Amino acid sequence: MMKSLSFAFAFMAATSSAFAPTQHNAVNNHALYMSETEPVVTEAPVDAAASFEVEPTIVASGSSAAAVATMSQSLPFLARPAALTGELAGDVGFDPLGFAKSEADLMNYREAEVKHARLAMLAAAGWPLSEVFDKKIAAVMGMEPILGSDDRVPSLLNGGLGKISPAYWVGCIGVAAMIDIFGQLRMKSD
Repeated sequence: MMKSLSFAFAFMAATSSAFAPTQHNAVNNHALYMSETEPVVTEAPVDAAASFEVEPTIVASGSSAAAVATMSQSLPFLARPAALTGELAGDVGFDPLGFAKSEADLMNYREAEVKHARLAMLAAAGWPLSEVFDKKIAAVMGMEPILGSDDRVPSLLNGGLGKISPAYWVGCIGVAAMIDIFGQLRMKSD
């Protein structure tokens, strides 16, 4: 147990640098500033010891009229999609299949991505918690635990889905549909 926790911690520490900003690209940033001023051209300070050339960078102002690259930053061999204007955080023009045809489509896909990410986080927490607390909850409710003989949760991978009532799955889908419908109605009213 301790070895696996040590390995997991070492792996997380090693991969966390992927989320840290890089220093070599600090001068050539494409940050967006919410202001009414015109785009500002900045140049890197000249360092005698540095042997590289830095091109001026256009920092976009709040308007979409600011210069946006015609090629995608994420896939430089593809043209930047029209709906991806660089106004959203993390927008580097990645839509290789062209799903977002308009700004409304882009916002719908963005909302769906956030919902799916939240659901995945709940599932990642719920799976191990269900293995830990199944027997205790079943004992409190006077039911038989549904864990297998090897203390695994019934799933497609582990087997044992026959122990789960189809009414449960209908109820799960119904609750998920009601949450989604409520969210859509609330979003339309705002």
